[in-house]
Amino acid sequence: MGGRRTIREIVMLLAGLAVVAVLAGPLALHWLTNQPDQRLVDLDVYRSGGQAVLRGAPVYDFLTQPPQLLPFTYPPFAVLLAVPLALVSWTAAQWLWVVLIFVAMTIVVRYSFAQLLGRFRSWAPLLTGVLVAVCTYPMPLRDQIRFGQVDIFLVAMCVADCASGRTRWPRGLLVGLATAVKLVPGVFIVYFLITGRRREALTATVTAAAATIATFLILPADSADYWFRALFDSERLGSNTATTNQSIRGMLLRLYWPDSVTSLIWLACAVVVAYFGFRAARRASLDGHEIAGIAITGLIAVLVSPVAWIHHLAWLIVVLGALAGDGRDRRPVAIAVVIWLFYVLQVPWWGITMLAHHVGPRFLGRIVQDSYGLGALLLVFTLRRRLPGGRGPLGGSESDGVDTSREEARVGTLGP
Repeated sequence: MGGRRTIREIVMLLAGLAVVAVLAGPLALHWLTNQPDQRLVDLDVYRSGGQAVLRGAPVYDFLTQPPQLLPFTYPPFAVLLAVPLALVSWTAAQWLWVVLIFVAMTIVVRYSFAQLLGRFRSWAPLLTGVLVAVCTYPMPLRDQIRFGQVDIFLVAMCVADCASGRTRWPRGLLVGLATAVKLVPGVFIVYFLITGRRREALTATVTAAAATIATFLILPADSADYWFRALFDSERLGSNTATTNQSIRGMLLRLYWPDSVTSLIWLACAVVVAYFGFRAARRASLDGHEIAGIAITGLIAVLVSPVAWIHHLAWLIVVLGALAGDGRDRRPVAIAVVIWLFYVLQVPWWGITMLAHHVGPRFLGRIVQDSYGLGALLLVFTLRRRLPGGRGPLGGSESDGVDTSREEARVGTLGP
């Protein structure tokens, strides 16, 4: 029997890999073989940063080759991690990066859909493959492959750090490293604090600080350049008014009000969203719905950031997993399907078409243009309203105070 189970597990794993290859492979292959100057352009930035380190050139002064002309925008710790990319050929770096994106996506799926996978444990490898393939198609996720982005790796690190029942590493370490790579995951230090995990918050803070200080010792000039100049130049990230910036600030900038008015309203909105969002995230975590808490926190990070490109919404996988639960309640599963389809469609560009051709009222075109960000805002409050109390997809009741999600994440998944 044991031998047959082992063979079955191997067959299920191979079947899951085959599903990913068949359903998601063509999408990956498309972006790996499109025009060379449009291919994984953000990965080119990381690799060029690693090359700058190796030749001793200023990291925050270079631009990638035309027509992109992109600068390196992440903290200097990130560029140290990019050095290995500079040691392999450009072709090898592209293929390796895409494979790693799918590995990271698998980790996120395994944690986010732990309840569903636990319910169908014997089919979990195949179901994981189906979920990974399906989750590749929403625009925030397929942009991970299109641009060769790093967001899904940061999502995987934060989810694994927060949702694991037990960890082989000091909890908080991965959040700290993710924060050192890109500042936005620092919201999970706040998440640790508001959920009573002060030791984890301290570990994350110390880890981020240690990585940053160590980088100062290795790259003092580049570190000073980043922390005292490049960090405060938001235009280095690209046009902040572009449709792809779906943060609250991006939506407000597209109204073209005076800068002082825009900044004041943005700060007020950010405070309100952070206050109610973190309250909802805390409630979710303490009531045993860790994945919902993580999803809300990730969405807060996107919404309150000065600039949040569409690919920053890679937290969508966690949102879908929180809504799906164990799959028994059809209504939230249907909601998850609708959300998935909404982010598969390029809705914001419909808004651009409406504005360009004067279709309908201008404010309606602007709303459609901002739809991904507005959708993220709606998701924060949707998850909040559907927290325990027997009213929504997260199930349970007010008395269900046992944190089962962290244990669920270990069953048949990546936990120890």
